[in-house]
Amino acid sequence: QVQLVESGGGLVQAGGSLRLSCAASGRTNAMGWFRQAPGEEREFVAAIKWSNGYIQYADSLKGRVTLSRDNAKNTVYLQMNSLKPEDTAVYYCAADLFTELSLYEADFGSWGQGTQVTVSS
Repeated sequence: QVQLVESGGGLVQAGGSLRLSCAASGRTNAMGWFRQAPGEEREFVAAIKWSNGYIQYADSLKGRVTLSRDNAKNTVYLQMNSLKPEDTAVYYCAADLFTELSLYEADFGSWGQGTQVTVSS
């Protein structure tokens, strides 16, 4: 598997925006983002299939988040707009060498350390 380095988290007011980055140490088959709020289970945010660029979003976040990539840098970006206090969570980047595209964390073999996003009201 690969190593992942995330950046871009922080504190933002409700209605604001943040862009998270995740750089992989090598090529992967799929990369994505999950998040975990305090006391909650980790949930899917978005993922991309590297070979064709197909992107899947969580239904609850469609329209507010955009996933993009930089092929040359093996990096994905998660642009988050119109942030709400309920978006407060640790955001984790995930990747896998084999999975095609998945919404399930069990299908991702590599994980970043997580980056905290806090949205104040």
